[in-house]
Amino acid sequence: MAIEWFPGHMREARKEAAETLRKTDVVLEVLDARVPFSSCNPGIEELRRKLQRPALKILNKQDLADPERTREWLAYYNAQPGVRAVALSAKQGPSVKRLPERALALAPHRARPAKPLRMLILGIPNVGKSTLMNSLLRRSVSKVGNEPALTKHQFGHDLGNHMWLVDTPGMLWPDIEQRAALKLAATHSIGPAAYDPVEVAAELARYLLDNYAELFTRRFPVAAPSASGPDLIAEIGRLRSLLGKGGVPDLARAARTLLGEFRDGTLGKISLESPAQLPPPVQGAPHSGAATG
Repeated sequence: MAIEWFPGHMREARKEAAETLRKTDVVLEVLDARVPFSSCNPGIEELRRKLQRPALKILNKQDLADPERTREWLAYYNAQPGVRAVALSAKQGPSVKRLPERALALAPHRARPAKPLRMLILGIPNVGKSTLMNSLLRRSVSKVGNEPALTKHQFGHDLGNHMWLVDTPGMLWPDIEQRAALKLAATHSIGPAAYDPVEVAAELARYLLDNYAELFTRRFPVAAPSASGPDLIAEIGRLRSLLGKGGVPDLARAARTLLGEFRDGTLGKISLESPAQLPPPVQGAPHSGAATG
């Protein structure tokens, strides 16, 4: 089934973010370190480049991502003009507190009484932006939960030292490319009603065996590593005794088991894409929001 998830509030949020971006000095974009390319909203990225606004790319959840892949992504983004990238976990207070300082380095002429530093923080659902905001402001200002799209409206925050930050709701985009959608479903950035968990888990299982076989088989010692994705989910059901009537594997429960162990890091530090897997760029065009692999 095709994955499409663009709740009505996101359409309004996108319009508000576009208007705020025009009055912004620096964009703070929170990405999922496991899928930094696919978790970048291409519509916002296109507008940011058009307006020539510098960006601080924040690769959050680095504690769940493959460290080598994260280093590759940092190099990839830091090589782009007007862009700086940092990897962190939103729960790491010292790293989060340095973000305004890093943003100021991209607009050193701001943060003065007559010219405050105006920042816009954005990201797709469930990349940890709310946790990061609460850590940055040292108080609870955003709802935090393990479900996408909890924040619905923009909010402004005075950071002191002539710095102002606008927080936006998590935003996806319409007509999302399906390879990207599968990855975002796996990382739980898309609402669960919008996809078939067995289909997503099957794609994830095949990718993990092709790229992280040791980590995968340590948790799920499948008998036929060359099996198709759906067959791997059935094997997980048998291995974990997740059976339905007649002893047939319960595919839905097996899928949720695999997705849960990937999302919470039980499987290990895993990334679902790398810069080497990106499609060739189209001259003058923003990225499509999908990497191969």
